[in-house]
Amino acid sequence: MQKQMIIGILVAIAPSVFGAGQADSVRTMTLKDCMEYAVANSTKIKVQQSNVDDAQINRREAILTALTPTVSASVGADYSFGRSIDPESNTYFNTMSFGNNYSLSAGIDLFNGFSAVNNVRVSKTALAITQSEQKQTEAEICLAVMQAYYNVVYYNRLCQLFEEQIETAKQSLARMRRQEELGQKSRADVVQLEAELADREYDLANTRQICDEQMMTLSDLMLFPMDEQLTVDTVMPEPVAGTLTVDDVVGFALSNNPSVKIAGMNAERARLELSTARWQRLPRLSASTGWSSGYYSYEGVPAESFSNQIRNHGGEYVGLSLSIPIYNRLHGQSNVAHKKNSYVRATAELEQKNRETESAVRKAFSECDAAMTAYLQSQKKTEIQQEAYQLNMKKMEQGLISGLEYQTAVNNYLKAQSDNMNSLFRYLIKQSVVKYYSGIEYVNQ
Repeated sequence: MQKQMIIGILVAIAPSVFGAGQADSVRTMTLKDCMEYAVANSTKIKVQQSNVDDAQINRREAILTALTPTVSASVGADYSFGRSIDPESNTYFNTMSFGNNYSLSAGIDLFNGFSAVNNVRVSKTALAITQSEQKQTEAEICLAVMQAYYNVVYYNRLCQLFEEQIETAKQSLARMRRQEELGQKSRADVVQLEAELADREYDLANTRQICDEQMMTLSDLMLFPMDEQLTVDTVMPEPVAGTLTVDDVVGFALSNNPSVKIAGMNAERARLELSTARWQRLPRLSASTGWSSGYYSYEGVPAESFSNQIRNHGGEYVGLSLSIPIYNRLHGQSNVAHKKNSYVRATAELEQKNRETESAVRKAFSECDAAMTAYLQSQKKTEIQQEAYQLNMKKMEQGLISGLEYQTAVNNYLKAQSDNMNSLFRYLIKQSVVKYYSGIEYVNQ
């Protein structure tokens, strides 16, 4: 019953806090809307997307390098003055001449220590890493938005509670002043209630300031336009106990969590780079082919037609090249040693990340269970304090207790309500973290 009452109060927050007379054009954003907006406009996501685009370009280049030859063409023209060599007779002459050269060549590596193949694999891994990093950044943004969103709702609710208490305090003060006039209460009792009203008004002003700050924090995280008003939906879901088990979530997270996948792919990339460094110490075999021709004319000498010269001067070639590394100042050995150390580091980081992820999942489950227990206890505490508050209010109206005793009852009730709201939001956040580790993204919860 108490749970339903609290949820009902939460449903009523939005119109009371933001005003029922707001224009219909103002959009009320849910938590999901805020997350989607933040992800869509985040500069961090734009940076990550550019990294993904670069990785896709690198992968395309690696595939083309491994499977296609390099092809180049050239054309040149020159005038010769004075003494020069006749390209046809290879003799010197002093006549001004014009030459026009054309060439086309192609080459491909037949064996280069599997560098091209490994580069394709490395580029594929690098692309997957950048995509996982983007997912990880999205999750971090969504979690930050969730925490800021719940802070806004929490302080809005506190404002609602203080407003209710201020109204009650004003009514009690009016009755107390009337009782003072009738001689039923002393001036000290009236002053006590006046002090209580002043405290409540101060708490309301302070809480409103904090609420505005939290709203600014949420707007900044979302990159919401500063000249527009952000309005959030303050209706909270009713908490439901989870059905996931720790071992199942741990197993899933160790295989699918972005941070673990990034560490694993970094280790795989380091292994491929180590393999490439070892193979590069072997000989390299490449093939090439080409065609070239030219057109020549000499001053005062009739020139053969352009087509005939191109055909008659044309030449082709095919070649194989074998490059054998003998001594390069131990560069190959040093490169292998560096890549081996990189692989050892990446493997150790993967092991550490697995450990951290398992610990984080178990901690999330523990904190989620503790938050649920605290929420249920806070509900019982709120029910008891509510009953005590109502009884003391009646006693106050009948003049059976002092203002100090009544103020104590009010403070206890306010604290119980605040603790109940705090434990509710804490549980919702911890439950979302558990769901995230189980494979449900924050924005889809």
